Amino acid sequence: MKQYPFLDLARYNAPYIDELKAAACEVIESGRYLHGPQTELLEQEIAELCHVRHCIGVSNGLDALRLILRAYMELGTLHEGDEVIVPANTYVASVLAISHNGLVPVLCEPREDTMNLDSRLIEKHITPRTRAIMPVHLYGTPCWDATLMQTAREHDLLIIEDNAQAIGAASDIAGLSGTFITGGLGDAAGNSFYPTKNLGALGDSGAVTTNDDDLAGAVKALANYGSDRRYHNIYQGYNCRLDEIQAALLRVKLRHLQTENETRAAIARTYSHCIDNPHVKTPVIFEGMGQIWHQYVVRVDDREAFRAHLTANGVGSDIHYATPPHRQPCYQMMAGNEYPITEQLAAEVVSLPIAPPITTDDARAIADIINQF
Repeated sequence: MKQYPFLDLARYNAPYIDELKAAACEVIESGRYLHGPQTELLEQEIAELCHVRHCIGVSNGLDALRLILRAYMELGTLHEGDEVIVPANTYVASVLAISHNGLVPVLCEPREDTMNLDSRLIEKHITPRTRAIMPVHLYGTPCWDATLMQTAREHDLLIIEDNAQAIGAASDIAGLSGTFITGGLGDAAGNSFYPTKNLGALGDSGAVTTNDDDLAGAVKALANYGSDRRYHNIYQGYNCRLDEIQAALLRVKLRHLQTENETRAAIARTYSHCIDNPHVKTPVIFEGMGQIWHQYVVRVDDREAFRAHLTANGVGSDIHYATPPHRQPCYQMMAGNEYPITEQLAAEVVSLPIAPPITTDDARAIADIINQF
C-alpha cells in the first residue's frame, strides 16, 4: 500500500540539498555567523517580496510579533492594558505575543467560509482601550477586506498582520500602502520561517516587515539587546537575532518559493475538484486571491473515524488546531467566554497532506480514499 505522509521534512528539502549544503558551507568558511551579509541580503529580498521598505530578521515568528508590539510600546503608541483584537481560532502564538507585553487579547470569532477573522464582528469588540487588530492569514488565505481597513481607519487602530502561514500570498484588495502582498498589507507584520512553513528554515527563524521607519528602528534595536549601536542600549531589549546560517538557507529556499506556492495551489485545486463526499467539507478557493495553501483543511463531523480511515489507507493527517487559545490551561481566565464557531471548527478541522513531495496524482488518489469514507 502506498504511503502518503502528512509531512516528511527530509524529503521536502531533498530537491534543494546541494544548494543548502553549499550555502551552509559558505557561511561556515566565512567566519561571519551573526550580523553578516546573508542576513542583510535575506532582509532585502523579503522586503522586496512583501513590497515594504523594511525587513528585520529575528529568531522566530512569535518573537516577530512580540517585538512589533513591544516596539510600539517603546514608541508610546501602545501602553500596558491596551486591547488587541485577534481571531479566537488562531494558533496560541498570536495571543501569547499580546499577553507577553502586558496587552489584553480580545478574541473575535472567525467566518466559517474563510476560517479567518470575521471583520463584520470587529466593531462590537471595540472599547476605549482598543488600539490594534491582529488579522491572521490562517492556512495561507489572506485575511483582508474593505471592512477591516475601514474599521481600523475609523477607530485609528493599528493593523498588525500575523503572516506566519502566508508568505507570498496576495489579497484581492490593496493594503494600507497599496500593495496586495501579505506582510505588507497593514502597519507591520510578523513572519515565521519554522521548518514546516512554505518558506521554511532548518530551525527557528522569523522576520518583521513594515513601512514604518521608526518601528523598524525600534524592532532592530530591541532584537539586539535594545542596542542601536555597540554597547549602547536604548531599550531593555532581548536577544532575538537571526543567525547567518539560517539566513543563507532561507535565501536558497526563497528562490523556490513561487514554485512551491504554485505546486501547493495545484494540489489544493485537485483536492477540491476530486473530493466528492457529503461528509467532507472542502475549503473555499477564492478566485482572484493568491492563497498559498500552507495547509489544506477540510471539515468532518466524525473526525476521529475519518482520520482512522485515512490512516488505515496510508494517508497522514493533522489537526490545526484542536484546542483554541481560550481552552488552553494558560488562558483559563478566558474559559467562561463562548466562541461557538471557533469551537465547531476546532472539533471538525483536518489537515490533508499538501507539501511536496505530494503530487497532484497523489492528491487524486487521496481524494479517492476520502470519497470511500
